[in-house]
Amino acid sequence: MLAGFTNVTFEFGSRVIVADATWHIQPNERIGLIGYNGTGKSTLLKVLVGEYQVSAGTVERSRGISIGYLHQDLLSFDTNASILEVALSAFERVVQLEKEIEELGKQLEISENEQLLIQYTDKLHEMDTLDGYNIEHKTAEILQGLGFSNQDLNRPYKEFSGGWRMRVLLAKMILQKPDLLLLDEPTNHLDLPSIEWLEKYLQHYQGAVVIVSHDKYFLNRMVTKIVELYQRQLHIYGGNFDYYESEKEIRLEMQQRAFENQQDYIRQQQRFIERFRSKASKAAQAQSAIKRLEKLDVIEDVSIDRPSIRINFQLDKTPGKVICELKNITKKYNTQTIVENANAEIMRGNKIALIGANGKGKSTLLRIIADQESFEGERKWGHNVEESFYAQHQLESLNVNNTLIDELKSAGSQKTELELRTLLGCFLFSGDDVDKKIKVLSGGEKARVALAKTIISQANFLMLDEPTNHLDMLSIDLLVEALNKYEGSLILVSHDRYFISKVANTIWEIDDHQIKNFQGGYEEYMEWKERMASNKQNKNAAPAEVPVQKTIAPVVESKPVAGVAINKEAKKELQKQQKRFQQLEQQIATLQAKKIELEAALANPEIYADKDKFLQAEKNYQSNTEQLQQLNSEYETIFELIISLEENQTL
Repeated sequence: MLAGFTNVTFEFGSRVIVADATWHIQPNERIGLIGYNGTGKSTLLKVLVGEYQVSAGTVERSRGISIGYLHQDLLSFDTNASILEVALSAFERVVQLEKEIEELGKQLEISENEQLLIQYTDKLHEMDTLDGYNIEHKTAEILQGLGFSNQDLNRPYKEFSGGWRMRVLLAKMILQKPDLLLLDEPTNHLDLPSIEWLEKYLQHYQGAVVIVSHDKYFLNRMVTKIVELYQRQLHIYGGNFDYYESEKEIRLEMQQRAFENQQDYIRQQQRFIERFRSKASKAAQAQSAIKRLEKLDVIEDVSIDRPSIRINFQLDKTPGKVICELKNITKKYNTQTIVENANAEIMRGNKIALIGANGKGKSTLLRIIADQESFEGERKWGHNVEESFYAQHQLESLNVNNTLIDELKSAGSQKTELELRTLLGCFLFSGDDVDKKIKVLSGGEKARVALAKTIISQANFLMLDEPTNHLDMLSIDLLVEALNKYEGSLILVSHDRYFISKVANTIWEIDDHQIKNFQGGYEEYMEWKERMASNKQNKNAAPAEVPVQKTIAPVVESKPVAGVAINKEAKKELQKQQKRFQQLEQQIATLQAKKIELEAALANPEIYADKDKFLQAEKNYQSNTEQLQQLNSEYETIFELIISLEENQTL
């Protein structure tokens, strides 16, 4: 065990975060720590690293364990050093050795002292053992994987915004290779390519990883265990997020039945006590019943679970077929071109996700559509379009002297106060929160109010820039539900792949300064991209055999007529296909054996230690898998053809 809790109770002021909780983290585990906003997930990580002391129980950490902890508080760090230097500080011993070697070298130039020469040689050997000569290359690779360009590496750390600073600190932590890596919302400041890179890296990380995240897609691909903080208890599920969701449903049903049975038992005991406690002959039994109830481990009701959105979205006007038309749009910042002579149309019913790497201009394009950004070209609204735009800077439009409920009333949605309170509950405002003034809210809270206001507007076209920021899993689910009910059109920018996959029916990507339009959802889009990449790889490879369809088609179309002698060409084709069928069986068997070897290589820690070897092993495995898929597909096609040819011979 690396670290964990044994019978831990932790109280934050008068509030109990966990009671009698036990959780042990084993080497190489991939754990997702989840729970509703405000339940204390981040606080638990702080307890684990020793920042807070527990009320009862034991916090355990293995002797000599190294822990890396990425959290928002790290943003208070500032320096004039470059981001490369900040990340390189992960290699403290190597940096120290470089200084010592340089100093010894200077001394040896002046005096050929044998003792100095031995020290110099020893330190060179230690530097070689630590692979110190490659640290700059490794560091640059990690930073580039997280979205930094070569030109960025020597820029001062203080020039970057909070999100980019967090990436630098994440890079430093990854390079330190702690035994236990604790990541609090690591995907919050990452774009899609960087999230995909981080996924791939962490899947093969040589250490345990605990992740607090609201990104279901990320958790599904990353973790093998879910720990949920729920009703002041830690509930452990051995699987990814999908498994947790299905298993939790079963557990809640069982808990509800147990709760109802216990309530029946309590009512029976209470009736017995009330009836007989005053009778001398039954008083002892009544006292025993009272003691049994006092000792009872009370099961909590699960009905306190999630709220739901019950708001009907009624649009004032029905727009025309075309919502917005972009013609020959060009946008440049100094030497950087975002789009150039780009054209696109947003049609009624489109729910568009605008995706891609940071810096490609997604938010800029959204502002162009919203007419809040200068550009060259033409942007034209369709007939009867009433738009509403949500972005972080829209917070300035909130009336700071309004209460939350009054601010939503001012949106003119004609919703009842009960409906508005329900909506605010979905955006994590409950009870007396709705009577708070806007001016006392944090930035994240104001963002949630602005988003709620956008959602209930009577606009028939919504533009949403990162709407899931500051929301927990439940609120994201409720937002998905709301947007799926919404009968208008929308375009959104988001890095949350789960959210995109549930809402969007069209994908836009800025590629080569043009707007690429894919008609389909996110999953279909990713499958299409993989096929395109695979086709490109196959075209670049050596010429393959002629596709089997070219020889199959004429044979299938010309079926022999009953009673007529078997066509010699068809018989020849049958023999040819049978021969190819045997070849395929042998090739598939060879590839399957190779696949087992490649899987063993990917499980070898020595391979992970060398990035080049790991990348080559992963590339070989992917190539093997693609070849197997192609051969299996051809195998099935030829098998069906042989059956057809054999049946024709019997006619």
